[in-house]
Amino acid sequence: MSCKKCIESPVIKLTNSPVSLCKSCFIKYFEKKVKKTISDYKLIDKNDHIVIAVSGGKDSTSLLYLIKKIVGERKDIKITALAIDEGIHNYRDESLEFLKGFCKKLKVNLKIVSYKEEFGKSLDEILKTYKGIPCSICGVLRRYLLNKKAKELKATKLATGHNLDDEAQSIMMNYCRNNMAISARLGPLTGIKKDERFIPRIKPLYFLTEKEVTSYAFLKGLMDNFKECPNSQQAYRNNIREMINDLELKIPGTKHSIVNSFLEILPLLKEEYSKDSKLIKSCLKCMEPCSQEICKTCIYIETVIKS
Repeated sequence: MSCKKCIESPVIKLTNSPVSLCKSCFIKYFEKKVKKTISDYKLIDKNDHIVIAVSGGKDSTSLLYLIKKIVGERKDIKITALAIDEGIHNYRDESLEFLKGFCKKLKVNLKIVSYKEEFGKSLDEILKTYKGIPCSICGVLRRYLLNKKAKELKATKLATGHNLDDEAQSIMMNYCRNNMAISARLGPLTGIKKDERFIPRIKPLYFLTEKEVTSYAFLKGLMDNFKECPNSQQAYRNNIREMINDLELKIPGTKHSIVNSFLEILPLLKEEYSKDSKLIKSCLKCMEPCSQEICKTCIYIETVIKS
């Protein structure tokens, strides 16, 4: 058995395909797919300042490397890496050290923002009194800081490392929760309509599976530690992930079908929810965008963090 593109020995079988590729051909396939996604969905424009949300994980590390490789030589485009230090002992401190070295190697400026500095407590400290699911409060605080700090950095785009698995999970989570307004914000280029309070989010890895991203990071030697957040097993998303992975084993192509079917109805969702001018408000406390009078972050600050 040899690589579909050449005579070399294959190292990976593509997801949702009988094709097997060698290391060199897989890397070319992967990078070509990212470039096509950027081109097809017009994710990057002239004079963009792209702030890349990085965590030190396989997805954001691969994304940072690729965006730097694709547009790094263009003088009209600026790249900044933005890391959120939640304050998770024996996890985030290790990944931040990796990021410092990786960004230095790529010659990309790295901005680190911590929960401790912004909210007065680290996540570990918050979880001493918060009895809910860790990912619930952490996700709210993290998304809040990413948008807020990207605006402060004067970003025109906020790039995230979401892959096809992530998107399929988000789609199914919103279906299960009957939350179509949130679904309308998904896609390779997020958002319902242009709003200066939100930095547009782009997902160049959108059509690549988690397996493919992991393989790329490993084969390129970008990192050798694929450590997961110790709190992730408690997340609701984890149940959806297991369900979809089980379906994928029984019905190959399920993940692609979920995402591709969703993309067919996404324009209709955006059109429907863009009619509601009251959908996005400004928080009465912090003035950041939200869907209610007081944003979830400010509610958490008052009821959990300061309590």
